[in-house]
Amino acid sequence: SKLTNLGHLEMTWRSRVHFHPLLVRILHKSRLRYYGKPEKKMDMPYQAYFEIADGSGMMSMVLWNSLCPEWYHSLKVGTVLLLAKYAIKSSYPFKTHPTPGDSQMKRFATIEICLNVRDPPTEISIIPEEMVKPEWGLPEVKYRFITRSELDDLPHNHSCDVIGLVTFVGRAERARKREHSEDFWLYRWAHAIDGTSDQPFILELFATSQPDVFERIHPMTYLVCTQMRVMTENASRTVYLTTSNESQIFITGWHQGQPYIKDAKVKNFIQWMKSQSEADQIKKTVIGGYYPFPRPPDSFLKY
Repeated sequence: SKLTNLGHLEMTWRSRVHFHPLLVRILHKSRLRYYGKPEKKMDMPYQAYFEIADGSGMMSMVLWNSLCPEWYHSLKVGTVLLLAKYAIKSSYPFKTHPTPGDSQMKRFATIEICLNVRDPPTEISIIPEEMVKPEWGLPEVKYRFITRSELDDLPHNHSCDVIGLVTFVGRAERARKREHSEDFWLYRWAHAIDGTSDQPFILELFATSQPDVFERIHPMTYLVCTQMRVMTENASRTVYLTTSNESQIFITGWHQGQPYIKDAKVKNFIQWMKSQSEADQIKKTVIGGYYPFPRPPDSFLKY
């Protein structure tokens, strides 16, 4: 069929009601958001953002309501989509934005593509990777992996991806989203090493929309975390990483077929792991317990 591209849509969307189909690749995926309220009677008040791209650039795509339970888990980073009968509206100004792996990629930030169950009913088709043709010009998924030895030099709030061997995972803890609120964030602390430093990555992992992975993080798994943010704890100058709205977490058993397996730093980590003794690493691992972070000072005077 006759296709359009994201760049052409941005220039012509106000003068059109119907749009030609789009062929795009998913580069980023947000957590699933529930926006239900007791006074509003909605069947499926869910929403999820994706960043999609073609040869012309990158744009946000929003999956709405009952399409979320139907499609959210099928739409993975790297998936190629053919979209027809979608809607377009001006971008929501307060949305978070992931940091693209390719800094040269053009971002179309004024509009976003909306996928709805009606008005109009969107048609979504997943194109299997083996059928994707190079002449379509779809960008590859790119990452910003860092090693532990590079972490201490990165500025606060810098976005990065990491891979490491889990040596510690704490119990799941809860924090109130707002004071006096009944809503909680669920999170756990983890340590991961990559062989480039004596220090581990300290990871604050909030439960994203991947409960199956979040519950199964345990010592000796290969952990990949994408779109993490660098946080500097001022009092102790300790650097740790926390998940963002677009973070994805993968552990052993989930890596196969993921786009990051081609990344040079991921391959270097795998090579380092092959040189390690599993028995030696197991002796250094810890699971569970209370993890006070940031650590309190060692004397009341400093406190």
